[in-house]
Amino acid sequence: MADKITILITDDHALVRQGIRAFLELQADLAVIGEADSGEDAVRKAAELVPDVALMDLVMPGIGGVEATRQVKLVSPHSQIIVLTSYHEDEYIFPALRAGALSYVLKDVGPDELADTVRMAARGESVLHPRVAARVVQELRGAKRDTPNIFTDLSDRELEVLRLIADGRSNAEIANKLVISEKTVKGHVSNILSKLHMMDRTQAAVFAWQQGFVSRREV
Repeated sequence: MADKITILITDDHALVRQGIRAFLELQADLAVIGEADSGEDAVRKAAELVPDVALMDLVMPGIGGVEATRQVKLVSPHSQIIVLTSYHEDEYIFPALRAGALSYVLKDVGPDELADTVRMAARGESVLHPRVAARVVQELRGAKRDTPNIFTDLSDRELEVLRLIADGRSNAEIANKLVISEKTVKGHVSNILSKLHMMDRTQAAVFAWQQGFVSRREV
């Protein structure tokens, strides 16, 4: 049997954790390997368990979900983080994404949609709740376009890949469009993140839009 996607659930409400766990463990390809009831606990568990995906509440006692996200990415870079919260205000959205969250969904998400979001996160693909995506787009539309070019370290092929990442394309879609293998795409993505000093493709995409590297006409 293929390896299951491993998951760490972080929420300070036991009932919420139990409900999420009960559903996810019904999925043949998913396995909940731990629960955390605070940001500090999430960081400890992530370092110990190295989950593929961490579900992260934001408003919790202690360091909170944003700082926990930042620290989890430090102790377990492999782990992709999905923010699962009731809050969709700017004061939560942008700090969480800057801290390294790959996806941002609200707690009104359907069970099947949550499971699919976990699967996508394990592949490095981002999901943003429509309200959150709308705020990100609004923010990007207001971004300055006159910032000096800081993408000169990227090769021509890496620039192509970055444009497609900013367009929300998956690795498979990028591979198909550029007629290269998914393994090659992953290598390009890794190089892009390293050169731009980004934690994940979501940060790289948002940064590309903010710096005016891509525009609606291009994508």
